[in-house]
Amino acid sequence: MTFSIAGRCARTGMFGVAITTSSICVGARCPHARAGAGAVATQNVTDPTFGPRILDLLEDGHDCDDALAMALEGQQNLAWRQITVVDKAGAAASYTGDNILGTHSVSSDHDCIAAGNLLKTVTVPAAMSDAFTAGADLHLAERLLRALEAGVAEGGEEGPTHSAGLLVHHEQPFALVDLRCDWDDEDPVAKLRALWTAYEPQMNDYLARAVNPSAAPSYGVAGDP
Repeated sequence: MTFSIAGRCARTGMFGVAITTSSICVGARCPHARAGAGAVATQNVTDPTFGPRILDLLEDGHDCDDALAMALEGQQNLAWRQITVVDKAGAAASYTGDNILGTHSVSSDHDCIAAGNLLKTVTVPAAMSDAFTAGADLHLAERLLRALEAGVAEGGEEGPTHSAGLLVHHEQPFALVDLRCDWDDEDPVAKLRALWTAYEPQMNDYLARAVNPSAAPSYGVAGDP
């Protein structure tokens, strides 16, 4: 009931995840990223604790294979989990349990890994990783979103999707991009595209307001000089 892509930008060192699913508020549970460490997507029947746990291990210097194996060790209910990881070298790893829903598959390339369950066709993740790889000159958020759109075009999920999320971390402990459509009856990925179109021109202004307010542009609101 979910498909996603986790990726790294080799040019900038950004990490991020784009994801969509049939349930509500996917952006609150499934995508995880951290500057200088990596990106993780946790899906199917989700355990959100895997994201921070794997990112801690990546930050400590473990590669994606070791971090994933260490995070899984001794954990219960693994048969219901689907997890993907990208590390700071651009390598990828994944885990798919035996009780994953419906048609499912995983596709990875350097700097990215796409995965899904309850899919219309097994080729959805491959279409996503191909689209991500083709956009190496674009901003990571754009690459991730185009990959998600490619998954939709390839057939997407077996049933309707209702929420979507786009998360990117760069040099700060907070997200550079954290956009979500928490519920939509028609096309949450299209709503996510509209959010990114509106947010991208303002993205660096919000970053400046966080790190150097005196150099940031005006807010454009009543009472702002």
